[in-house]
Amino acid sequence: MVFRDPYGSDVLSSGPRTLRRAPVPKRPAAPGLVVEVVEGGYVGAVTKVEKTSAGFSVWLEDRAGRVRPFPLGHGFLLDGRPVELTRPERAATPGPRAPGRTASGSIAVPEARARTAIGSRIWVEGKHDAELVERIWGDDLRIEGVVVEPLGGLDLLGDKLAEFRPDPAHRVGVLADHIVAGSKETRIAHDILARREYRGVVHIIGHPYIDIWQAVRPAVVGIAAWPDVPRGEDWKLGVLKRIGWPHADHRDAARAWATILGRVRRMADVEPALAGRVEELIDFVTVDGGPQG
Repeated sequence: MVFRDPYGSDVLSSGPRTLRRAPVPKRPAAPGLVVEVVEGGYVGAVTKVEKTSAGFSVWLEDRAGRVRPFPLGHGFLLDGRPVELTRPERAATPGPRAPGRTASGSIAVPEARARTAIGSRIWVEGKHDAELVERIWGDDLRIEGVVVEPLGGLDLLGDKLAEFRPDPAHRVGVLADHIVAGSKETRIAHDILARREYRGVVHIIGHPYIDIWQAVRPAVVGIAAWPDVPRGEDWKLGVLKRIGWPHADHRDAARAWATILGRVRRMADVEPALAGRVEELIDFVTVDGGPQG
């Protein structure tokens, strides 16, 4: 621990000394920024800033999807420290600037056009999987010309491959749920990869999560851990029930996923077990770095 003497280090210096309180840092209220309201302890992510008759208000969405307005300015905590929220800065006039980063951490290519889709594909099991991959790796995939498509379930993989007919110029990378010892998904993957015509042109890699929701870090959702749901109970609705979110039907699940996805901003918001596997699939389908159409 480093101790900083607020009165200065030179105890023999002459002249009066005053203790000055450090100014509260300012932070633009950018969408997705998670803050705590000092008075009342409300925690939420910024959704918007708007002008009202009394000034400017910042709207915060809590983990249950409730949205409330608060006066913009002082009275907030960021990572436990006081902060003054300010209006987000307007976009600067376009001009030369240092390259930024995509959500996956790659160097962004300003004004780059999406490349014409190459012959290879990345397949994921469902719509939510595709949306999460797009959320983080979308910029990279467009530069590479890679299309991500939902399968609708790993049970359909054999028929889809027979129809697609992969070859060295048309590879298929598959991201599968719940690839663990003894699972149905693991048996399907092994049977397909054992077929000679798919060797070297089909790559199936799985993550250990029951559902892609679990690949989002719990802290991003505002929970300590993803709850256990007994086998036989709908997993998504069971999760929502145990974390206190609306859970009447699959419309609630769809709304919950929209909230969860909206809080994912960068690769660090998902578990490494997912991030590494997606990066591996991108490498597989873009082998040699050239067009494969």
